Amino acid sequence: MRTPRLDALPPANGPWLEIDVTAQRLVVWQGRERQAEHAISSGEAGHGQHDGSGQTPLGWHYVRAAIGDGQPAGCVFRGRRPTGEVYSSALAAAHPKRDWILTRILWLCGLEPGYNRGGGVDSQRRYIYLHGTPPTEPMGVAASHGCIRLRDETLLEVFAVAAPGTPVWLHD
Repeated sequence: MRTPRLDALPPANGPWLEIDVTAQRLVVWQGRERQAEHAISSGEAGHGQHDGSGQTPLGWHYVRAAIGDGQPAGCVFRGRRPTGEVYSSALAAAHPKRDWILTRILWLCGLEPGYNRGGGVDSQRRYIYLHGTPPTEPMGVAASHGCIRLRDETLLEVFAVAAPGTPVWLHD
């Protein structure tokens, strides 16, 4: 097991996110105080660092960008831009193969060179996000393409506290 970066340990003050891919849970922390806990869905292919793997990367990250403020819940994103669509069962039926990215995007950047930053293991270049997902998708089960999926209402809550720069620890 690798030793975490000492300068990226949980902050004593301020918000940070803990994502346990084994338990399929996200915990919102304020310093050392647990604020909330939510079910997630991480990579169906498990966890791993490599580009193209479909796996959820582990290690310390930070929120590089918070995208979608002011958009309606259910807003559909493609290429990190709102399409103008709002998710519905009719839209889902018209696009049955689409990997839905809804409501908001918290884009992650790795903090550990050679592990989740740089080269073929770079979380930011892999477009690893926390994002909303349709209500028909399971939570508490690894089923994503590598990102962290959340229910829209959960994502809105997390988005409100996880501004750019917020530390995020993904672990098994």
